[in-house]
Parts: sequence; C-alpha cells; structure tokens
Amino acid sequence: MTEPAAPSGAPVAHDWRPARFMIIAAHPDDADFGPAATAARWIDAGSEGWLVCCTSGDQGGEDPDADPLVLAALRETEQRAAAAIIGYAGITFLHAPDGALANDLALREQLVREIRTFRPDAVLATDPETVFYKGGGINHTDHRAAGIAAVDAVYPAARNPMAFPWLARSGLEAHRVRRLYLFWSERADTWVDVSATLERKIDALRAHASQIHHPDGLAERIHSWASEEGARIGVAAAEGLRLVVIDDDEDEGPG
Repeated sequence: MTEPAAPSGAPVAHDWRPARFMIIAAHPDDADFGPAATAARWIDAGSEGWLVCCTSGDQGGEDPDADPLVLAALRETEQRAAAAIIGYAGITFLHAPDGALANDLALREQLVREIRTFRPDAVLATDPETVFYKGGGINHTDHRAAGIAAVDAVYPAARNPMAFPWLARSGLEAHRVRRLYLFWSERADTWVDVSATLERKIDALRAHASQIHHPDGLAERIHSWASEEGARIGVAAAEGLRLVVIDDDEDEGPG
C-alpha cells in the first residue's frame, strides 16, 4: 500500500511508520548518508530502530600503510556516536571484510538472526538494483551486496522456519517483515518529510570525522539534497525511498 496521490497526481508525504524498524547498511556512515533523518523522525514519533553494519569500514581511508583494524575500531566508535544522536535502540557490527562483502549464505544467516532477534516491521536497505547513478557515479559493490543480502534475508529466509532451522530450534522463530524501504534508489516512489530532523542527520554525519573530508560544506550539501527531494512533496526537506510492500493488512503498523 502506498500513500494516495494528490489530485494533481503529484506525490504526497509518506506518513505510515513502523513500530519497529531495522536499517541494514554495508559500512559505518551509510545509514547516516542514507535514511537517518527518516529514522530520527520515526523514533521521535515512538518507533524503535536498530542499525546493522555489515562491515566496519576497514578500507575507508587513503593511507595504504594504515592499520585496517585500527581504522575499523575508529569507525565503529564514530558510528556508535552517530547512532546515539539518531536514537537507535542498538547497533550490531557483523565484521565482514570491507570491499569484499558477498550475498552468501553466511551473511544471510547473520542478517536473518538479526531480523528474528529484533523482529522489525520494516527493513531499510540500499537498493541493490542501483549500479550507475543518473547524475554520474557508480554504486559501491558493498552497497549492492548488502542491499540484495538484506532483501533475500527478509524474503523468504526470515519468515521461513526451515531456512536456517537451527535458529528456530534455538528460539529465534520465523518473522515476517512487512515492508522494505530501499534507499539510494534511482526508482524512489516514496518521500518522507524530514524537515524537523534533518539537522540531527547532519549532526550524526559530523560524528564520522574520519570520512568527512570537507566538513565546512557538509551541511550545505545535505540541505541541498534534502531540499530537492522535499520539493517533490512541497516541504522543506525530504528523503526519497523505494517502497516494497510484502504484507499489507490493517494491523501492519501504528498509522
């Protein structure tokens, strides 16, 4: 179910929110460059969120002589600080190698474990179909791998008790995620008004000091992107997402 279109056919602000949601990202800072303002809006309204980082970003630097374990520890510390700003209930690092993420059974099992443990109504992940951006650039291979692994973990694995049956036997029963929200998508069809929480997104991004090479222009860049998305629904700032409804019924969320 998508939000009804305005009479003119223009999109309108997406007001449904999940009681519980999980963001699955490849690297520390992906969620904050992605749907962090949406996450903050939902949390402020009473939702509970959990963040999963598949890697710890151990290749996220410019010095080939740097110790990747030291960098990974730094980036985890930065992500924890950013997560506290947004307000997640918790964060999990899966410690997969940066730059080598693969949608394999091992990763999907880890994601299914996370989903069955937290039991979210919605999962947010990078759109795995985005390879080339219309305005130029290529989507990182880890982003694509994390996105498709999240999709495959959500459906069918997390809801199938015979997928990784040892999880069910250990008490992690099958769980049905109702919605997927895909970010960094070239096919966005859903926009969330984040005018009230955009500054929190910027503050969270500032926590990733090792990754922000031009901090003076950060706020301007984020405001510009959010303003472009906001113009689609007539608000000051928005984040665009691609919505996939898996289960649609009347008790799917708080409204």
